[in-house]
Amino acid sequence: MTTPPDSMRLDKWLWCARFYKSRNLAVEEIGKGRVTVNGQAAKAARELRVGDTVALRQGQVPRTVVVRGLSHFRGPAPVAQQLYEETPESIAARAQAAEARRLAPEPADGLREGRPTKRDRRDMDELRRGWGDRWSASLDD
Repeated sequence: MTTPPDSMRLDKWLWCARFYKSRNLAVEEIGKGRVTVNGQAAKAARELRVGDTVALRQGQVPRTVVVRGLSHFRGPAPVAQQLYEETPESIAARAQAAEARRLAPEPADGLREGRPTKRDRRDMDELRRGWGDRWSASLDD
């Protein structure tokens, strides 16, 4: 059995802790400035140690976690969850954001009639053909 490392790359840790599906995605998010370590912008090669605080965004969900462990490999989700501890403020903010999403109006409710029916399309096409040359830029003689 190997001993856990003293430090490891930020992008690799984010991948091992299952925040991102690939290291490449982790590197992209870090490059966009969506990941900070101890309140400072970080690079993918930043050495991460136990006790560091990592703030990141998964999609629209912001999270703040404290590093509790380092691992050489990406394991199953229950093992990955032991590598970090989410702060109480972060948990509360995620719950509040989830509630806001739940209470937000359904986007489709803004549509009154939905897509045009076949008859509606035919009527619109007939209207367009009925305009004829009235709307041309040429001058009438």
